Amino acid sequence: MEFICKKHYMKIYLIVILILVAAFTIYGMSRTAKSKSGKHAFEGESPFYSLKAEAIDGQEIGMDSYKGKVVIVVNTASKCGLTPHYEGLEKIYKQYKDQGLVILGFPCNQFSNQEPGSNAEIAEFCSLNYGVSFQMFAKIDVNGANTHPVFQFLKSQKGSMLGDDIKWNFTKFLLDKEGNVVKRYAPTTKPEAITEDIEKLL
Repeated sequence: MEFICKKHYMKIYLIVILILVAAFTIYGMSRTAKSKSGKHAFEGESPFYSLKAEAIDGQEIGMDSYKGKVVIVVNTASKCGLTPHYEGLEKIYKQYKDQGLVILGFPCNQFSNQEPGSNAEIAEFCSLNYGVSFQMFAKIDVNGANTHPVFQFLKSQKGSMLGDDIKWNFTKFLLDKEGNVVKRYAPTTKPEAITEDIEKLL
């Protein structure tokens, strides 16, 4: 009788193990599919479109203004070794804007005090030095307790190998036409290097 009971419990144990294995397999497949697609697809509308931000001229802009557009979001600085990335960003903006690309620049002074100026000074610098015509926003925080909601969302969708926090100026995020964050690029990645990814989404 004892042998039968043990055999019965062994069957139950094996069934539980098989169920767990199947569950982890399905979970792993879903993670792999998500990884291959390079984005998180939301069941409803992307939360990105519910967010708002203050433009560099003080006007409030809803991210829903960019529905149906391929979007690059980047944190910028005027006194950084990577500041010349403005030139590359402006170049790809002009190249692809008529096909549906928008670039959103968010100045940030959290990295070695490299964006100390006022919003008006930043706007003048971008215009005079790099002819920036893509949308610039008011200066924000991208890390810490006062992280702007746009960057809270972006970081929640795409971390980096060293964690979710933004590591330096000119970190770039690429979003598809549905507001999904497709890819995050390191600060040193030149704008010209992401044109192939942009073209796939346009």
